[in-house]
Amino acid sequence: MSDVLHTVENGVSWITLNRPEAMNAVTWDQRERIIALLAEASADPAVRCVVVTATGRGFCAGADLRGAPAAGGRSERGAPPAEGRGSVAGDVARMIRLGAQRFIGAVMDCEKPVIAAVNGTAAGIGAHLAFACDLVLAADSARFIEVFVRRGLVPDGGGAYLLPRLIGPQRAKELMFFGDAVGAAEAKELGLVNRVVPADELAKTARDWAERLAQGPTRALALTKQLVNASLDVDRSTAFAAEATAQEINMTTRDAQEGVASFVERREARYEGR
Repeated sequence: MSDVLHTVENGVSWITLNRPEAMNAVTWDQRERIIALLAEASADPAVRCVVVTATGRGFCAGADLRGAPAAGGRSERGAPPAEGRGSVAGDVARMIRLGAQRFIGAVMDCEKPVIAAVNGTAAGIGAHLAFACDLVLAADSARFIEVFVRRGLVPDGGGAYLLPRLIGPQRAKELMFFGDAVGAAEAKELGLVNRVVPADELAKTARDWAERLAQGPTRALALTKQLVNASLDVDRSTAFAAEATAQEINMTTRDAQEGVASFVERREARYEGR
């Protein structure tokens, strides 16, 4: 059985972590597979939404750090180390850039809406995987843990970038300094989660949301995602210029033309994602 399950149904790419015995702690191979699937989703007009979820009790317990890689083998925190030499200054930073940061960046840069359906514990890079998604659904049994401080580590995978933008710097520091588990209901109150549902309703809710998005104006959603993701990093004039450019690009799409036509003709729009 594959460690990453993948299907495309009704325009939705379902990416499912499948190592329940390890609480879906993510390996190098899983990470590379998910990055590739997200890139494929961006390029495939037939895919109009992505859902990331997992099997078993855990969403993702972080990076799988068990066992040191052999010389020349792959590090679970990043890229393969160079052959035949010990660690040198710069190796860790390179591994983080090519590993955890590239993983989270692939979610944020995907040109389709990405929904996290968090079925259980999301810790470390697993929490950041969820927070990088555009929408987060959580089972009422889900927990989110900034586990790095428990191991004496600095958060990776964009955590110090994502959390302050979602909940503000003081709340982000509280979670990262203490490493306490945050339940689904509290995560929703904080603004980390869009909606909490009973565990047995998670898959159905994710499917309903994803298929609704898959019927939407896909290119407009992609451009909207880009604008929102960039909005906190630029000044007003830059944001306004990006908005105007996005409008210009979007008006060349068939969906924008269909949207205007449906309004004039007083009928429901039929979007194709093009």
